[in-house]
Formats: sequence, C-alpha cells, structure tokens
Amino acid sequence: MKIMAIADEESSALWNHYNSNRLDDTDLIVSCGDLDPRYLSFLTTVANVPVLYVHGNHDNCYDSIPPDGCICIDDMIYVYEGIRFLGLGGCIPYKDGKYMYTEKQMQRRIRRLSRQLRKYGGFDILVTHASLRGIGDAEDMPHRGYETFFPLLEKYHPAYMLHGHVHKQYDYKLKRERIYQDTTVINAYEKCFIEL
Repeated sequence: MKIMAIADEESSALWNHYNSNRLDDTDLIVSCGDLDPRYLSFLTTVANVPVLYVHGNHDNCYDSIPPDGCICIDDMIYVYEGIRFLGLGGCIPYKDGKYMYTEKQMQRRIRRLSRQLRKYGGFDILVTHASLRGIGDAEDMPHRGYETFFPLLEKYHPAYMLHGHVHKQYDYKLKRERIYQDTTVINAYEKCFIEL
C-alpha cells in the first residue's frame, strides 16, 4: 500500500498544476492538519482514494467548510485495508483555539481511547498534528510536541507516526524522518510517501 502523507502547506504540484497521473499509484492520503479543506476535497475527488485527516491548530474553518468526502479520524481508530490508524490532532495551547490541548487534555483523550485500543489490539500508524516532545518539534511554545505520545508508542510499537506542524522553512536542516524505538516518525510537511 502506498500512502501519501500531507500537512501544513498545499502542494502546488498537486493543486495548481495537477496532472492526472501524479497520484495513480497512491492508495490512501493522510492529512496531518492545517490544510485548506477544499484542497482535501479536491484530492479525494481527483485521486479517487480515501483521505483521512486530523485537525491542525489552524483548522477552525472545517466547521463551516468541511473537507467533503474525507474522513476525520480524530479521537478514534480507523481501519483501512487492515491498517489501523489512530488519530490525535491538535497542538499545545499557545493562544485561544479550538484544536489546542494541554498535556493533561491530550492524556485524557488517549485514556478515552482505551476501549478501542483493546478492541483493535493497538494500532499501526499514529496520525497527529504535533510531534513528540524533543523529536521533530521546536523549542518555541507554539511548535512544542507532546510528551504524552511517548507511552503510547512504547506500549503499542506502531510502525509509523505521521505528524505536521513544524514547517520546513523554520529550519533548513529539519529532518523529515526520525526513529523512536520501533517507530519511524515522519514530518509530513507539504507531502511525502510511505510504502507499507
């Protein structure tokens, strides 16, 4: 299965200069947040594949302009072709906002998933907006990652964690891929592909 992960910035090659064969071999699209909902609707239409998404901290507009034809996986496990996706969007609060959660609030969200985690026997891919604290995040408060994701990865050992929130232009040396124990942590900024 080939998955395109996207976040934070719409790809000009996919939206403004779309070519019908650009996504021919893509089986699934996963959005890690902060993208125009019309972009997600466009991608699911032209690629004719499901688009799964979590909310980023700038996605308040989704209430009035939802991404049509796309599937929100925030606070749930969603299974596609046998692959279990766990969605936890949002980021650390740095101002008032709908999709901002303290560490304690994120811990509560994870605790509320315990029944689903037991039912599905864990998950294969964690989809978030914010990263792990100290792994792929930044030092400023708006881009700090969550410590509460570590126990989740340590207990369930997913193959991947996909996140966004930290843009490439913030640091030209920013790595797209990192490893934490058994999990490959990928910053999906703009777009990237993974094969399962």
